[in-house]
Amino acid sequence: MKILVTGGLGAVGTPLSRELRQRGHEVWVCDLPHGEGPNYMRCDVGNYRQVQRVFDRVDFEFVYHAAAEFGRWNGEDHYEQMWHSNAIGTKNMLRMQEQRKFRMVFFSSSEIYGDWTEVMHEDVADEHAIRQMNDYAISKWVNEMQIMNSADRFGTETVRVRLFNTYGPGEPYSEYRSVVCQFIYRALHNIPYTVYLDHHRTSSYIEDTVRTLTNISERFKPGEVYNIAGTEYHDIKTISDMILKYVGKDDRLVKYVQIEEHNTRDKKADISKSVRDLDHRVEVPMAVGIPRTIEWQKKVYGR
Repeated sequence: MKILVTGGLGAVGTPLSRELRQRGHEVWVCDLPHGEGPNYMRCDVGNYRQVQRVFDRVDFEFVYHAAAEFGRWNGEDHYEQMWHSNAIGTKNMLRMQEQRKFRMVFFSSSEIYGDWTEVMHEDVADEHAIRQMNDYAISKWVNEMQIMNSADRFGTETVRVRLFNTYGPGEPYSEYRSVVCQFIYRALHNIPYTVYLDHHRTSSYIEDTVRTLTNISERFKPGEVYNIAGTEYHDIKTISDMILKYVGKDDRLVKYVQIEEHNTRDKKADISKSVRDLDHRVEVPMAVGIPRTIEWQKKVYGR
């Protein structure tokens, strides 16, 4: 198929594009940075005319819509860009989809579950009144509602995926990135960081996530929504301890705080649907994935 990956230069978009090409697809990428290659188009998805030019150039059969501003604090500090990219950007993609009838995979987030205290299965947000806890989470749920409305009104075909704490090589450091990325960088560079003790996650290694995402192109079920997560339910301190042990440092730079306010306490995912429908497999445990990620950062940042 001719496939477009929006946000295709990102931490997930880059390996996803590579995996799709390895499976024989003609893959095009659009993103905000200047990029290389004949199949790259620079585009701000929040700008309708730029999006329109992308689709005027190539008649895509399938789109992975990953382009978005990422992260809770990023969404607070740069809320205007976040809403522009996330909400308006997805609306622009839906307008294209309504006209051109391609199938789409939309990248949502586990953040849409708010502070749900039980297992997060895909029907929770439909069956219960969930209060999302930050602008980033709200924007992802707004996008899901936009997608459902478009399907009802125009018959568009989209699969929504809710990613749970994907980590791994390829994620450049910033203060807005994942905890794994931040902890590794700060441990390597002797920069203090905070660990919130009463929070739990189900982290997913990038290769496992990308393989399952790619499978959607072959097992597409319009209207479905899937959790994509790991199987190791862990607290945040476990990640920090693994990183510090691997790099040979103690925790003197770590500040331990019980709770981070306005952040989801526990993310325990039900992944039975993605296992059943998408052959989701967790092949890289944290004991393997975290050292791989550390070694990647050492090469990139010279530590």
